[in-house]
Amino acid sequence: MPLEWITYQDAVRLYHLGQVSYACGRRLYRIRGGYSARTGRRSVIEVNSIIATAGAMQASLKGNPGYRPPLNNATLFRRDDHICLYCGESRRVRELSRDHIKPISRGGVDAWTNVVTACKRCNNLKGDRTPEQAGMQLLAVPFAPTHAEYVYLQGRRILADQMAFLRAHFPRRSPLRQRLERLAEQDADDPPAHPH
Repeated sequence: MPLEWITYQDAVRLYHLGQVSYACGRRLYRIRGGYSARTGRRSVIEVNSIIATAGAMQASLKGNPGYRPPLNNATLFRRDDHICLYCGESRRVRELSRDHIKPISRGGVDAWTNVVTACKRCNNLKGDRTPEQAGMQLLAVPFAPTHAEYVYLQGRRILADQMAFLRAHFPRRSPLRQRLERLAEQDADDPPAHPH
């Protein structure tokens, strides 16, 4: 199960401590250490793009169906693909805000299923009302990501083998899985560019 992103330095530490159960994906780094006084051989640790560690407690907690990842704007905006879910326009991060569908002042909660990405204009227009009261329609239903989806939402430059590993852990009806499949289809339909 995907748990989190770690630096290559943390990965080297896990390898050195013998906590890596197995590795998959492609090799990213070959780290060379010092020379052994006894054998004269230099230590080498090869770091793969995906490593599995021993210990099931953290994985079992994050794999629990009741688990909800922490809510923050960066992952919320990525969940909604940086699109205002009221006007449908794609915006830069600085032009986006978190909107509570049912305002907190009216008993709403700050939870994945009650928040959407909104441009600042639409958020101000909606104000302290529900979408129905403001005469605004939501373009998508908000959802709480699973932990694997949350790990994806936190990633920046995800390698192909890491993406395949993450997607294998997405629910079948995941909106993120469907978005990625649409993007893959679009990429397949676009002819490759040729230099002149």
